[in-house]
Amino acid sequence: MGKSDFLTPKAIANRIKSKGLQKLRWYCQMCQKQCRDENGFKCHCMSESHQRQLLLASENPQQFMDYFSEEFRNDFLELLRRRFGTKRVHNNIVYNEYISHREHIHMNATQWETLTDFTKWLGREGLCKVDETPKGWYIQYIDRDPETIRRQLELEKKKKQDLDDEEKTAKFIQEQVRRGLEGKEQEVPVFTELSRENDEEKVTFNLNKGACSSGAASSKSSSLGPSALKAIGTTASVKRKESSQSSAPSKEKKKKKSALDEIMEIEEEKKRTARTDYWLQPEIIVKIITKKLGEKYHKKKGIVKEVIDKYTAVVKMIDSGDKLKLDQTHLETVIPAPGKRILVLNGGYRGNEGTLESINEKTFSATIVIETGLNPPPLPWKRVSKPLGHQGSPCISLVSLITDIAEAIYLLITKEIPYLLVLICSRSYNKLP
Repeated sequence: MGKSDFLTPKAIANRIKSKGLQKLRWYCQMCQKQCRDENGFKCHCMSESHQRQLLLASENPQQFMDYFSEEFRNDFLELLRRRFGTKRVHNNIVYNEYISHREHIHMNATQWETLTDFTKWLGREGLCKVDETPKGWYIQYIDRDPETIRRQLELEKKKKQDLDDEEKTAKFIQEQVRRGLEGKEQEVPVFTELSRENDEEKVTFNLNKGACSSGAASSKSSSLGPSALKAIGTTASVKRKESSQSSAPSKEKKKKKSALDEIMEIEEEKKRTARTDYWLQPEIIVKIITKKLGEKYHKKKGIVKEVIDKYTAVVKMIDSGDKLKLDQTHLETVIPAPGKRILVLNGGYRGNEGTLESINEKTFSATIVIETGLNPPPLPWKRVSKPLGHQGSPCISLVSLITDIAEAIYLLITKEIPYLLVLICSRSYNKLP
């Protein structure tokens, strides 16, 4: 049967199988042929072409080994130079990257039996710096390229030139200092022994500057007459008066603060207070935005009756009076009409109540005026909400309460006690807000 064509399924399957690395035991280095299994390798060894290669190798086996060794060394060093440069790297990492190439020279065809022997040989020949560690052998390529050597020499020459320039500059500065000191007489300190005229007198040391100046003044005053002492006393008193007069207005300035300064301090203090990630407060009106509760509660308003753990609220619905326990992520604030009361829920003005002036729908912010007279910057909608005092549910709840009371009186008169108990249990949660 003839050889299959290039595009036949068998030929395509053979090419797919021959891709990538395969077992080394079925590789023939002389013929540079990789067999896929033991039977193929056996057939190759019995082929005529393999026998001719063996005859050629038997004539001069050392020549073939030297050729393969040189090819292996050149390829290995080229990969080490291009891939890792002059970095210190484990020899096994370089070898694994080298053998990933399908057409590489196998080490069993070279003069080195193991990778360790090859690494030691590189160190002996001076091609690499090698060192042994508990983790194995590490190698570092020695770049002997003339261009690299020339570049290194230029860098060393430049560094030496920079050092010479620095030394010249330092010598020039020292020469200038020496010339400047030649014309001046240097004061040589004179050291004297401590002595006192009276043995009973105490020896005191004043190390501060003021004490030295006062000591000098006292020594001068002792040499002057009584009139001079009076003059010095009057000048000192005048200086003290001037200093006291100058310090008095400075103290008054420190004590007095204008209303503008106080307002600015309040503003800065409020800005320093960081905003929190929770905004729920009792007695505010909110809207349910989650759809998990169904259309009955979606987009409906309620009153926050209780806040649990800062992030959960017990909400009483305005329409039906039902009580729901919801997270703050399922709620949103309610913005009243301009001119109505509004409560700040988060930020530096948290807890303050004011009046809503305007609403900006483009930036989703509201401009408010707080009762203290402050005008904060526009606040986002999620930081303000409508307080409880401005909704009409109490009247509705009052009517329903009166209806329940009338029904309870009727059941009590007619002695329908079971129905009365059912009514009380069903309406126990429905309280006035």
